[in-house]
Formats: sequence, structure tokens, C-alpha cells
Amino acid sequence: MEKSSLDADCCALNTVLVEEKKGHLIPNGNAHQDVNGTLNGGPISAATGAISAAEAEKRQGFPERETWTRQMDFMMSCVGFAVGLGNVWRFPYLCYKNGGGVFLIPYVLFIFLGGIPIFFLEIALGQFMKAGSINVWNIAPLFKGLGFASMVIVFFCNTYYIMVLAWGFYYLIKSFNSTLPWSTCDNPWNSENCIEIFRHDDCQNGTIGNSTFGNLTCEELANGRSPIIEFWENKVLNISEGLDEPGVINWELMLCLMAVWVMVYFCVWKGVKSTGKIVYFTATFPYVVLIILLVRGVTLPGAYDGILYYVKPDWSKLGEAQVWIDAGTQIFFSYAIGLGALTALGSYNRFNNDCYKDAFVLAFINSGTSFFSGFVVFSILGFMASEQGVDISKVAESGPGLAFIAYPKAVSLMPVAPVWAALFFVMLLLLGLDSQFVGVEGFVTGILDLFPGKYYMRYQREIAVAICCLLCFIIDLSMVTQGGMYVFQLFDYYSASGMTLLWQAFWECVVVAWVYGADRFMDDIARMIGYRPFPWMKWCWSFITPCVCMGIFLFHLLNYKPLTYNNVYVYPWWGEVIGWCLALSSMLCIPVSLVYKLSGAKGTFRERWENLTKPVWGGHHLEYMAPDTDIKSLASLSPGTEENKIL
Repeated sequence: MEKSSLDADCCALNTVLVEEKKGHLIPNGNAHQDVNGTLNGGPISAATGAISAAEAEKRQGFPERETWTRQMDFMMSCVGFAVGLGNVWRFPYLCYKNGGGVFLIPYVLFIFLGGIPIFFLEIALGQFMKAGSINVWNIAPLFKGLGFASMVIVFFCNTYYIMVLAWGFYYLIKSFNSTLPWSTCDNPWNSENCIEIFRHDDCQNGTIGNSTFGNLTCEELANGRSPIIEFWENKVLNISEGLDEPGVINWELMLCLMAVWVMVYFCVWKGVKSTGKIVYFTATFPYVVLIILLVRGVTLPGAYDGILYYVKPDWSKLGEAQVWIDAGTQIFFSYAIGLGALTALGSYNRFNNDCYKDAFVLAFINSGTSFFSGFVVFSILGFMASEQGVDISKVAESGPGLAFIAYPKAVSLMPVAPVWAALFFVMLLLLGLDSQFVGVEGFVTGILDLFPGKYYMRYQREIAVAICCLLCFIIDLSMVTQGGMYVFQLFDYYSASGMTLLWQAFWECVVVAWVYGADRFMDDIARMIGYRPFPWMKWCWSFITPCVCMGIFLFHLLNYKPLTYNNVYVYPWWGEVIGWCLALSSMLCIPVSLVYKLSGAKGTFRERWENLTKPVWGGHHLEYMAPDTDIKSLASLSPGTEENKIL
């Protein structure tokens, strides 16, 4: 059961606040109104000898929480985290698959029904509570399991997501060759079935001539394998027959993995002061590359057809449930909701930062990037379809298939191919890198917030980041083996899947809107930003967004299909059991924690509920109270025990 108590300094501060009923602590930028003395960042000069909450924390050994050097640091970090590989390799494919331009109708609708409301909720919650993904739920301690659930999800996400960066880094290194290694069939990893001929429509009268392999029949051509597929499967993955055959470690890939983790470590180890600077490059440079690739793409033959496939509306698709489900799921994926990292980023904001405006700006940037990326991707895919003489549906892919098969194949057909290959994989690396290190930042922030000030030590952050990176790296070793792709897919499909994120988002809305109180939280936001957000946010948190989340969640559950690889290999039953264990390890945190806390508390059920849902405030809440706050509630504020202290 969560306990609330007042230490001596904070008790003295409350005494001053109760005695001085005419004085309130009002946020006005960098300073505060005097309360029987000076509160401008210093101690209170009162007869009781009370001091400010911030000063009290320092005296008790609690380090003052970092804040962004500039507000733009926060904006760029959010852009870097939320705008990732999903915007480039998933949205364009979903748009093409689900009716082109028509897909934008349900997509935009879900932005306002679920995306922006929860995006804003997570940032505002972090900013108000000044805590990471676990201690932020001191707002309703009974549901602190939400914080542990998000920590489990982001840990799994950090573990497997970096494999995409390792593969991208490997391809980047291999791009520095005069001839791209995936463009020819004369490599040691190529099989006898490898052919470089792509134009299937040239197959006439039973043979194809003018080939380095001699005359090939149409049947032989159909059984042939592309060099890019063989490079991916035989060289990069060196894939085994199944999950039960892990095989040996690919040492080249392991070195790439190690290099990427080292980069992540040195991006995160010094906290937001350094992270906020690095994202200026990692978040903006991919846009430069995207623009360069678009300019190049639209000048290629077949680009117009590719773009037309991307945006051409198919109105009949609006009647299909799958289109709406894909739109809703994509919003939760691309907005990075439910991972706790947005909460951690928001916790480093100034208390009176206008996070409401930030949420809309960031949502526009995120979705705008997704839409813009579609033109880049499909102009290239249109060129590739034209070169191969096939329909665009044959080359349009999503996920790793687009990044490591379709796109590398496309650049191999371009003049000066190594240059375009290097540009693409630099963009891929940077898009994933900032998402990765912000995810690690969110995880480490949540962990460090659990330790009270008396356990603070020098180099605490550096050690925590090192342990996190090392632990993830050890788990990642299973993904650089010959059976590594099967392990990767297990993590991708179950641990941070649509179901786990939707479950998390549903409970976030329920707890804030119905346990803590939607109107109450709107008042808290007004204290921070100086005005009340549009009531639409409250309506979404209370009714619309939970219904959307649970509706899509149930659809996923009812339409569950066993995991396969390339639609050929079916995972064994024990593989699916492992997958469901990964999913349930986060989902069960919420109900298990709730039952454990309720059963361990004393009193009637009503008394337990009231005690366990009573917020545990931080020292900063004592300073940032609005002038119309009831003095009784002001006096009841407490930072809790040291164990519940918010750093």
C-alpha cells in the first residue's frame, strides 16, 4: 500500500503555506511569488525556518531533476523518437494496400480520436508529475502496474528494434564497393538458382536469350532466385530451417550490433543535456536524405505510375473493416504510444511549458512525414516495377522486406548505385538510431526514478545505461545466429505488438479519466499551461479513445493468426507459447499489480480504494499551485515517503 508522510522540511513548508493563506505559489516562468519572504529559487525566509521544496530535496540528497536546455531539444527528441522506420516502411505500404488516398480518411480520423489525445496525455502526465514511466503513476498509485507494463514493453522494443539498425549498418558498410554485392550472382553465398534477369514479360516462345547463363526456359526463370534475396537470406541472415535450429553466430553481424550499441550508449549516458543536442542531427538529416531521394526518384522512368498507385483512391475499401483497423493500429505504432518514453521526455520539460501546443505540432510532423515518405518510396518502387516489367503489386512490400530487399534492389538498378545505397542506409540508420536511444533514455529514466535520493551516487546514470545496453546486447546475441530472424519475429509480433500497445493505451485513458478524474487532470493542465485545453480531449480520454482502443484490441484478438515466416514456415507450438509469454509479461502487470495492492491493504474495499488511489505528490507540486487552490488541499500535499519520492 502506498504511504504518504511529511518529512520535517516539507512539514515546515506546509505550515508556512497554511499560516499564509493570502500567499500562494504561482508559476511565472523562472521565479515564484513571495510567501512571507523570497521564493525566487531560494529558501523561504520565515520564522519557522521553512525552505522551498526544491531546496529541501537538495538537502536530503535528491538531485534536482534535469530540464531541457531549450524547449526545441524536447521537440526534436520527440520527433526523433516518434518519427522512425514505421513512417517510412509501413505507412506507404498500408496506404497502397488499403485504397490509396482513401486510407487517409480513417487515418486522419484516428489521429483525432486516439493519436493526439493519448500523445498529449502521456507528455502532459510526465510534465505534471516530473517523473518517468513508473513514478508518473503516483497520480493513482493503485495502477502503478501501468508503469511497469510500459517498462517491460519498451525494454523488449529496445532489445529487438536495434537489430534493424545492425542490419542497416551492415548494408551501409557493404555499400562502399564499386559493385554492390547484392546485385550479382558471382558471390560465394549465391546458389545455382541465382539469376540476374528480372524481366518476366520478355519470356516469349518458351526461352529467353542473351543471358550470361545461356538460354533459360520460362520454367527455369520462375524457379530462379534474385541475388538480393540470396544476399539477405544466405549472407546477412544465413538463415536456418527453423526456430529449433539456432546455428552459429554471424560474427560480422555481431560486430555491427556491438558498434550500434556503443553509439546508443554514448548518445544516452550523460542524460537529456547531451541527448537533446544529438537529436538535432539524427532527427533532421533523414529529411535531407528523403528530399534528395524524392528528387532522384521522380526523375526515374516509371516513377509517375508508382506515385499514382500510392495515392489513387479506391472508394470501395472504406467498407472493409481491415482498412479501419490498419489505420488505427498504424497511429499507435507511429506515435510511439504506450512505451513510457514520451512520459519520460515530458518529465524534463519546465512545469509551465505549453505541452498542448507541442502535441499538435508533433502529431502534424509525424503524420506529415509518413505521407511524404510514401512519395519517396513509391517513386522508387514504380521505377523498379518498370525496370523488371512487372506490376507494382509484385514489388510493393512492407517492413524489413522493403528496407532490405525491395529498396536495395531498386538502387542496384540506378546509375552510381553505391552512392544511392549509402544514402538510403544512412537515412535508415539515423531514423532508427534516435528512436532507439530515446527508448533507452525512457527505460533508464523509469529505473532511476525508483531509487530514492539516499541511494544516489556519482555516475549512477552512466552505470545504469551501461547495464541496460549490456543486458539487451546479451539477449540480442540470439538474433545474430542463423535462427536469429525467427527470434526477431517473435519479439516483433508479440512483445511490442498492436495488442500490447492498445491494452496499455486503454488503461491509461481509464485511469486518468475515471480514477484520477478527467476534469481534475484538465485543471492540472490549466495550472501548467495557463489555459484549459479544448473539451474534446476530456471527451476522448473518457469515452471515445478507450472504446477505439478496446474495439481494435478485440478485433486483433478475434482475428489472431499463428505466426509464420515468409508465409511458409509455421512456428512450433512452443514458439507461440514463448511469444504469448512475451505479450502477457507486460499485459498482466496491470491486473496483477492491482490485485496485489488491494489484497495487501487494510480496511473495507472502499477504504482500500480511496487510500490506494490518493495521489502521492512531489515536492514541485508544493511550489506550483494555482492561486484559486483550496488551502486545505494545499496543506494536504505531501511528497510521500522516500521510497515514493519523485526525483
